Amino acid sequence: MSTKKIKSVLIIGIAGGLAKITATLLTKMHPNIKIIGIDSRRLDFQPSSPNITLIQAKYTRSNFENIFREHEFDSVIHLGRTSHASSNPLGSLAKRLDLNVIGTQRILDLCLKYEVKRVLILSTFHVYGAFADNPIFLKEDAQLRADFKHPEIRDVVEMDQVSSNWMWKNQDLIKTVILRPCNIVGPSIKNAITAYLTSSLSPIPLDFNPMFQFLHEFDMANLIAGGINKMKTGIYNVAPDDYISIRDAKKLVGKGGIPMSVFLLENAAQFIKRAWLDGPNYLIDYIKYPCLLDNNALKTIYPDFKFRFDSKDSLGFLKD
Repeated sequence: MSTKKIKSVLIIGIAGGLAKITATLLTKMHPNIKIIGIDSRRLDFQPSSPNITLIQAKYTRSNFENIFREHEFDSVIHLGRTSHASSNPLGSLAKRLDLNVIGTQRILDLCLKYEVKRVLILSTFHVYGAFADNPIFLKEDAQLRADFKHPEIRDVVEMDQVSSNWMWKNQDLIKTVILRPCNIVGPSIKNAITAYLTSSLSPIPLDFNPMFQFLHEFDMANLIAGGINKMKTGIYNVAPDDYISIRDAKKLVGKGGIPMSVFLLENAAQFIKRAWLDGPNYLIDYIKYPCLLDNNALKTIYPDFKFRFDSKDSLGFLKD
């Protein structure tokens, strides 16, 4: 495993909470590092270090080409996937396909053109899909079935597949790591599962009680910052060893909910979307069926990494 110092990094999606934490950790691990953070969203915050430079720009090939041309990156961290947690996911699918799939392909091609040494891409466990026939723990070679039932998540699956194909095609030229984390939670993370857990109006299934894994934002950022230099090319699930049922998770967060039969959930999408603060429809399946990750590949390739927080600890940060 490479232990060379990282000198220059491009972080895509720097406006996100996870990206900010990752950038801060990188400056601590590599004091002389130069980080360029880009995001199409508004950047209304000050960098945590003078070694971090922020750029607000649209995710176009010309903008990225200029950035790659002006800076000699040895590493690229792609955390800029456009969220599919939209109030109108089908209406924005074409836009997200362009940004997530085609945009990612452009970035990867530029990494190859400008001889970047390392690339890390953040995917998600959602690509597997929640199904009644899922194995107890899903391994990285499991079929990506999320879009079989829910076409609105097609862009996420295709982005993962495009990245995976490119990774193996160019494995002799550039080290690429794809991470598929479980539910990430924490003070800086605003996502659909956080909205579900912290809403007193969210449904609690009466006749299903699947297990969940929760990952604290610090552990995820720490893995990215340290792992990009230590993990070899491959795809890795990211999840702690423990898990907790969805009902117990709701109790632990202390927000309550509305007990409801699972048979009503399928026909209550619009209510649930309002209760989840515009949560995507496919998340209904995740409170019905299991989608637990096998983390053995990560522990094998990166044995020095230790999670600071387990699932219950991570959920504790969602309490008032």
